[in-house]
Amino acid sequence: MTGIGWLVFFLCSLFRERAMLTHPAIVGPPAFLPVYRKPVRAGFPSPADDYLDAPIDLSRALIKNAPATFIMTVAGDSAIDAGIFDGSLITVDRSLRPLDGDPVVVDVNGERSIKIFRIVGGRSCLAFGNRRYPDYDPGPDADIEIFGVITNSVRRFRR
Repeated sequence: MTGIGWLVFFLCSLFRERAMLTHPAIVGPPAFLPVYRKPVRAGFPSPADDYLDAPIDLSRALIKNAPATFIMTVAGDSAIDAGIFDGSLITVDRSLRPLDGDPVVVDVNGERSIKIFRIVGGRSCLAFGNRRYPDYDPGPDADIEIFGVITNSVRRFRR
């Protein structure tokens, strides 16, 4: 094997466990959907709001940096105050640095979960996105790695 062959073999074996857990998203040709020009009201509708705007491609609207973006399914209710619910699909962008208040996917001691990134007193910390949960304290020796910033959540109402 050549030097580059050994390097590829080494890198593949290093990431084999994670690679087996991912599957490519099949996007296919763009599907342009009609978009109403004005937002839909959650109160009383206006008859003047029936004008359509230019069509939209949801993959372009939801994903800004495709090579760094992953789609994940949410399990649990620890982020409901952030609008992320059990069964939601989330887009996670690994190229973004988290800002105060961003929901993030984080690995804590090898366990992946959703937390809210906070900056308190100049220090970064993590919090649950559900006010019914206690304060989040991973402990002083926790191994913490932010996987990426959650940029979108798609909630399915009917299956």
